[in-house]
Amino acid sequence: MSGIFLNNLLIVYLFSEIILLILSIYLLFLDIKLLKYWDFNSFTTRQFKLEKRGFLLSTIAKFLFTFKFILLIYFVYMIDSLSSLIPGAMCAAGVISANSYGLNLLLVKLLTLFTLMLFLTLDFLDLQAKTYPLFKVKLWVILIALFLIFLEGYLDFKYFSNIDISQSVSCCSSLYGNLEGANPLPFNLNIKMLLILFYTLFIALLSSLLLENKILTAVLILLFAVISYYSVVYFFGTYIYELPSHKCPFCMMQKEYYYIGYLLWGFLGGSLFFGLIWAIIGFLNYKLEKLKKLSIIFLIGFVFLCSFYVLIYYIKNGVFL
Repeated sequence: MSGIFLNNLLIVYLFSEIILLILSIYLLFLDIKLLKYWDFNSFTTRQFKLEKRGFLLSTIAKFLFTFKFILLIYFVYMIDSLSSLIPGAMCAAGVISANSYGLNLLLVKLLTLFTLMLFLTLDFLDLQAKTYPLFKVKLWVILIALFLIFLEGYLDFKYFSNIDISQSVSCCSSLYGNLEGANPLPFNLNIKMLLILFYTLFIALLSSLLLENKILTAVLILLFAVISYYSVVYFFGTYIYELPSHKCPFCMMQKEYYYIGYLLWGFLGGSLFFGLIWAIIGFLNYKLEKLKKLSIIFLIGFVFLCSFYVLIYYIKNGVFL
């Protein structure tokens, strides 16, 4: 067993995740029962009990979403703190890349949060109608979310149990630097083309949201997510660090940079999540203007924050990095 399990922050994290896993097991049985026996047109005693259990399921799902959101932030903070225990790690980048499970775990956490958010949106719309038209749909969505939660639990164990604190790992400079002159950007882009794509996709996505084109919005969100990640790591992030050779998506979450990374990635994640959920429920012939507005606000906030650091650096120094 890895000695990393003796870390207090990790003990708190794992204990919290185990509690949520136990709650998820109960939610799974509840969800399956509702899927099997739900019949809105029935007026039996069992159906009335199922309706009450439906409200219980919604309440538990809200609890799961709230704590999964908090634990995602805590997870990032925790793995950053674990860098002091692992040789070679300078920040969370080295820790998350300590084995092949880390990045997959982070991705599953994001998918879990998105799926739970989608369920809560469907649940809100379902409760507004008298006939619960989305009841079965949201039950299938929560079933997917539960699968992801169980997968996350498995990856948690595999990830942390395979971290060897006696083995050196790569630092962020090695992971994200231009090793041996290789181009780390997708599609063999250069920085100039990357920035053109970044701002072009921003304008296109903003226009698509304002024009309420659901299919185009969904496609642009996925493209913007990829281009934004590379833009932050290989361009905008260097202005946060004020060092052209420092390329890392995690260091900006540290105290030295006023934890700005949490806000920056939070703006991006919020914009993508709200926009994609708005598009999905649009396919179901429902509209939630609030989600679209939130997506636009977060999108503008993200691009403004990225551009702000470049502008401030230029004003202070008279040159670009």
